[in-house]
Amino acid sequence: MGMGAVAASREDEEAKKMEAGGDTIGKNLDAGALFVLQSKGPGWGKYYIGPIQFLVCFGAVIACILLAGQSMKAIYLLANPGGTIKLYVFVAIFGVFMMTLAQLPSFHSLRHVNLISLLLCLAYSFCAVAGSIYLGNSDKAPPKDYSITGDAKNRVFGVFNAIAVIATTYGNGIIPEIQATVAAPVTGKMFRGLCLCYAVVITTFFSVAISGYWAVGNQAQGTLLSNFMVDGAAVIPEWLLLITQLFTLLQLSAVGVVYLQPTNEVLEGLFSDAKQGQYAARNVVPRLASRTVAVAAATTVAAMVPFFGDMNSLIGAFGFLPLDFAVPAVFYNVTFKPSKKGVVFWLNTTIAVVFSALAVIASVAAVRQIALDAKTYKLFANV
Repeated sequence: MGMGAVAASREDEEAKKMEAGGDTIGKNLDAGALFVLQSKGPGWGKYYIGPIQFLVCFGAVIACILLAGQSMKAIYLLANPGGTIKLYVFVAIFGVFMMTLAQLPSFHSLRHVNLISLLLCLAYSFCAVAGSIYLGNSDKAPPKDYSITGDAKNRVFGVFNAIAVIATTYGNGIIPEIQATVAAPVTGKMFRGLCLCYAVVITTFFSVAISGYWAVGNQAQGTLLSNFMVDGAAVIPEWLLLITQLFTLLQLSAVGVVYLQPTNEVLEGLFSDAKQGQYAARNVVPRLASRTVAVAAATTVAAMVPFFGDMNSLIGAFGFLPLDFAVPAVFYNVTFKPSKKGVVFWLNTTIAVVFSALAVIASVAAVRQIALDAKTYKLFANV
């Protein structure tokens, strides 16, 4: 679903346009808000869908900044083994870089960034697979142990944590916003785009996951690249690790700025004046200030809580599981009212119930894991 209504005045404006037969799809980023407003009323968009999508997208920005900081630190240690600069310094440096990228004015202006992001995704995944194969065949690899560690309780919670991480991997909180910028006819283009998207996701996700698990077994860390360095020293060729980290860093720059756009849309809905031009001083100054503050907030959280794996599971549990799996099934039944005697109604109902239960359990598992890690690490930890 979409990012929801961002302000009561904007909801009223869109409602008037729809009552008059106007179609705003393709002209702004509020595709989800328009759908919710049309089918469920402003309450659903403003108080449920909107906050979930906002938190999902902003959480993704935090995760990107954190992982980019870790990549920068890894590059630093390659160049200066034994260096003492802390992780939060690199997180802050990347945050400043993100503040610059965040000033790109609109979602449409990111189309070239998205293409570069696709190529980078393929590139660093290929490098990660190559690194895993090298490590798995070298004497520097940890002893291969594929058993599941921990007692029964930890294993069960681990399963639900993993489900939340997978939901984050496959979930997408801004598909309606992408669709809103596509020129008509939309259906065929979106279907082809989604096929390409998930072909890339499945290929890269499984190739990295399988090769990485084969190489390090249950010693896998929150990110596979962390396994390529032990005690600050590379266990795969340094040039390969450097290229992989650079590709990852550039990819995170692209992903972070894309997921920042819904936040930008919310802020500009509150502070901008639609009657004036995009580059008018009245709009440029609030845009510069609000986007800078948003990135600064995300950077601060990333530096304070540097647990990438835990953050992924938290985003998946609270955001992607309900947003991408449970809510669409409920909305379909309520909007199109399929027969209760038919397969479609009960299939959607089953999906909604199962994934709602998964979301609740995974949320508990994610919070529990963060609490456990908090006993080991402290705020602004140098991990």
